[in-house]
Amino acid sequence: MIRRPAVAGTFYPSSPHELIEMIDAFLSSTPDYPRRDYIGAVVPHAGYIYSGPIAAHAYKALSTIRPSKIVVAGPNHTGYGAAVSVWPDGAWETPLGTVTVDSELARQIVDRSSFAVPDYDAHIFEHSVEVQLPFLQRIYGDFAFVPITMMYQAPDAAEDLAASLPEDVLFLASSDFSHYVPADVGRAKDLEAIRYILNLDVRGFYDYVVSNDVSACGIGPIMTLMAYARRLGARAELLAFGNSGDVTGDYDSVVDYAAIVFYRK
Repeated sequence: MIRRPAVAGTFYPSSPHELIEMIDAFLSSTPDYPRRDYIGAVVPHAGYIYSGPIAAHAYKALSTIRPSKIVVAGPNHTGYGAAVSVWPDGAWETPLGTVTVDSELARQIVDRSSFAVPDYDAHIFEHSVEVQLPFLQRIYGDFAFVPITMMYQAPDAAEDLAASLPEDVLFLASSDFSHYVPADVGRAKDLEAIRYILNLDVRGFYDYVVSNDVSACGIGPIMTLMAYARRLGARAELLAFGNSGDVTGDYDSVVDYAAIVFYRK
């Protein structure tokens, strides 16, 4: 089955030329990062004009490696499909071409997980995975990947999904942070939440987010990456943090974005 783009022309340009120009401009404006044994990253998924400059930091770092397996997991904003949904086969289209789904890896994850199931419905209109693909296409060219969406975003599902991953996977957790709050409020809450992420404290992160009403949308994928990193003995580093107000000039109601990389010591 071929998954067609749902947000090309809205979240990012539908013109291949314009899309390449935009992504390359983002990447060229970020600093170089050292080559490390990267095992994953937290990356935002808003419209490129808002979150692209932050996402580019993570992708600039990841461009120094060539992973053999890639998983992109995002939250389920639509309410369609399974609680933890793995697109099992076929390919995804973007304006930059077709990306093959790694069906063997998808099957391994589903077989090992108690939560993940093969499912198309959760992905058809969901943007959180899709918006990562053009960035990946620019830094890796031809590659295969496994798309996952999480509607059920609790620690037990995250720990389970992390345990289902082989140890040579590059795992991208697609998430924005606080939504539609004053910039100073969002920054204070999100930097504290990120402190738990950097410490790989899954339960502490979850409890903080819930008790402080932090409106980060992709906490399930983030916790999965944290659990996966802890299993591999990896560490995390915040590369960039910003918000939509940095683009619009309106800091009264912003969405926050962060680029966080995870790498083996």
